[in-house]
Amino acid sequence: MQKKAQRIGYNVMIYGFVIVMGFVFVFPLLKMISMGFMTSDDLVNPLVNWIPYSFSTENYERAVRVMGYWKTLGTTIFVSVTPALLQTFTCSLVGYGFARYKFKGQNILFALVLATFIIPSQITMIPQYLMYKDLNLLGSVNAYLLPAIFGQGFKSSIFILIFYNFYKQMPVSLIEAAEVDGGTQMNVFFNIAIPIAKPGFLISFLLSTVWYWNETYLGSLYFQGKIKTLPIQLQAFVESFNKLVASEGASGVTANEAAQMAGTFLVIVPLLILYAFTQKWFVEGIDKSGITGE
Repeated sequence: MQKKAQRIGYNVMIYGFVIVMGFVFVFPLLKMISMGFMTSDDLVNPLVNWIPYSFSTENYERAVRVMGYWKTLGTTIFVSVTPALLQTFTCSLVGYGFARYKFKGQNILFALVLATFIIPSQITMIPQYLMYKDLNLLGSVNAYLLPAIFGQGFKSSIFILIFYNFYKQMPVSLIEAAEVDGGTQMNVFFNIAIPIAKPGFLISFLLSTVWYWNETYLGSLYFQGKIKTLPIQLQAFVESFNKLVASEGASGVTANEAAQMAGTFLVIVPLLILYAFTQKWFVEGIDKSGITGE
């Protein structure tokens, strides 16, 4: 009876801690959604905290128009998902090469690859910009696509490490059996290595997509205003919002906190939907990839 009481007390403590920590992380999101439905009067009303008195979707409607939401959403998906797919496949090849082949200087080269993850992007930004300028990549999505194809996309080294860990776990006997049966190296990679590393492909693709989606500084630098993504549009949200309401003749309406929260939520909601459908495999990939502490 005492052990049962201790177990119940322990479970209550654990669940209580999880609920509190979960609320800490969810609180900003809930506040963001709530404020997006508030009017200007609700913002200045000290009695309004969570639930608005005047429930209004006007902030979200205007945010959609300000950011040209649906067209910009399509552009953002393209410039995020496409390089993420290319980068994931290329990093899987590089990780496979480091894991399954032995060559002179392998350890040094692998250490240099991992070192690129540690070096701040601000240090390499100017040399990369000048190189992209010489290659006529600026102002085009190729500034994302070509580096991704050659394994030089955003944080590629961490994805190489993920695949390296997966491929290192491949049984050598399985590879030798495939080679005895006449399988080529390409057959081994596509028919054995890739199925084993499926969680690695998923987590690499998801993380890469999120990083490309959220990148604003390098995106603004490389696209030079010719390609606009949702996060880039959000940077100029206040100015664009004020121009919109001025053109509509809505006097006294400005890009207040409620309008900004509505715009911010619209930017992150596609990522929330993506994670909602893939969270099971995402957690599994994190567990199996060996980057739990990232």
